Formats: sequence, structure tokens, C-alpha cells
Amino acid sequence: MAWQYWTTAPRSSSWREVPTPNVDAAHPLRIRTTATALSKGTETLVHNGQVPASIAQHMRAPAQLGDFSYPVSYGYLAVGVIDQGPDPWLGQRVFGLLPHHSHHLVTPDEVLPIPDHISDHRALLTGAAETGINILWQHPPRFGDRVTIVGAGMIGATTALLADRMPLERLEIVDVNPARRQLLTEWGITAVTPEAAAADCDIVIHVSGHQAGLARALEIVGDDGVVIEASWYGDNAPAVPLGADFHARRLNIIASQVGQVPPGHRHRRTTAQRKAAGLAALRDDRFDDLITGVSHWTQLPQIMHQATTPGDFADATLCHVFEYP
Repeated sequence: MAWQYWTTAPRSSSWREVPTPNVDAAHPLRIRTTATALSKGTETLVHNGQVPASIAQHMRAPAQLGDFSYPVSYGYLAVGVIDQGPDPWLGQRVFGLLPHHSHHLVTPDEVLPIPDHISDHRALLTGAAETGINILWQHPPRFGDRVTIVGAGMIGATTALLADRMPLERLEIVDVNPARRQLLTEWGITAVTPEAAAADCDIVIHVSGHQAGLARALEIVGDDGVVIEASWYGDNAPAVPLGADFHARRLNIIASQVGQVPPGHRHRRTTAQRKAAGLAALRDDRFDDLITGVSHWTQLPQIMHQATTPGDFADATLCHVFEYP
């Protein structure tokens, strides 16, 4: 038998036992999952029932089963081994934008082979790296720019590791969590409290998911500067401070969402090429520090509840991995 993780109502989820699938003409590859990861930001909104009906179709995961009105089987960070399929693929480790299932039927176009030098756990961060690349493509930093990232969760920290390779005059990460600031500092990246954030930035990337973070981003970006809003709020309606000097300083807020390749790249890069770039970016060993917990797959419902409930566990979670021995 095989297993699938389903959310059946807000904050209610469980595993379902299903027949083990077998390959067919439409899906010639079968993956035996070795690990999946919890993408806390988006999966919190799905788990809590906070996906607005008006954009439910836009927010579907590539291999999602069911709908956000419940029940829904959601997730998009999975790695595994091809155990059914043609010889060139058999035994190949692959990453896919797939939900929390023990087995998957896929086509070759839906997965990426994982290089030998990248572990299963690190390969799960391909989705985060792809999102970070998309953010940096949204309004690309230029040589000598001053860039600040507000929010050091999984996406913010990943974007920081990517931006750290760029020839910037200043890269600064802002977060209220001292443990996350300490991690960035150990990476050699400047991390500060919101109060200590440097001003006059060329670009501020906001990924904290809180309206206070967006307000601080607008305060520290320089005149004519750009705030890239990469947080997704679900059905929340954050207050955006567009009074005071917002217009006088000619500030810009640009939305970034990984569902599409941004203008400026979308005519020359496909989403598959962007995903491949995300996997290739994981050669940096610092990515391993983003794995903040590892559990057996059967513990996913309990861990999901803990990770989506405000408290110490949620604060400490960046990327939680579930293993399928």
C-alpha cells in the first residue's frame, strides 16, 4: 500500500492509505519518496484554511490533489528514487514539486535528477532557491547596490545566500528572531534588528509575512527605491503605510510571486529552467543549516500543527524534513 497526506478541514489533517500506483503510458516513472519538506509559509495558510477562493486556482501546487475548499493534498518539496520506469531512469534520485506522498507517478519533465554531491535533504530546498532566484530576477540588483532583506525565514535566508554571491556594496538581513540573526552572522552575512536596519537602500526585499516588516521596508528604502513584496498573506489584509512621505519620495512596491517567471526573463527562461537553476544553486554548504528538524513521515500531522501554531517551535522552524525509510 501507499500513503498520501490530506488536509480535510482547517487545522485538521491525516494520512490516507491508498493502493500503490504503477506506471502507465501517461506517467512512465514511479518515485518512491525518500523525503519531503514542510514549506511553512504557504503550507501554514493551506493548513489554516486561509487561501482566498478568488485566487485558489492560482495557488494550486503543480501536483495537488483536491481543492482548497477541502479535502486537499498539498505540498511541493519532495525527493525520491525512481523504482519503476525505463532503464536510464531506474535508481535515479530526483526532485519534484510534489505533495507529501509515499509514491508518485510522473513524467520526465516533472522531475530533476539530483547531482551526486547534493544530499536528499539539501535537494528539498530547490523550491526555496527557485523562489529566491525569482525574487532577485524581479528587479535585479546592480553592481554596488545596497540591498536589505526583511525576514530571515526559509525564503529570506535562501535569498540572502543567493544575494551574498553578488557584487553589492551592502547586504543586510533584518529579523526579530535572535537565533536567525545568529545563523546569518555565522554565515558571514550582516543581520540586524529592525531598529538597527540601515537606511537609503536601493532595493528592499520583504519576506517576513507581517505588515510591520513591510512598513519597515518602506522606511529604509531610499528615494526612488524599490520594495519587492514577496510575502503572501492569504486572506489577511495588511495595513500598508502609503501616507507621510511615500509619494514625495517616489517609492515603488513590486509584487513577486513564483507562479510566473518575472518580466525581463519570462521570454528567455521557462519555469523548468528556473527550477534547474535553483537546484544548481545548492552547491553552497550553508544551505544545510536551513534544515532545522527531521522527523519520520508519520509525524507530519503533529509537526504541521506545531509548526503552524505561534510559539517556540514555529519560531525555530525554517525547513522541517520528513524521511520515508
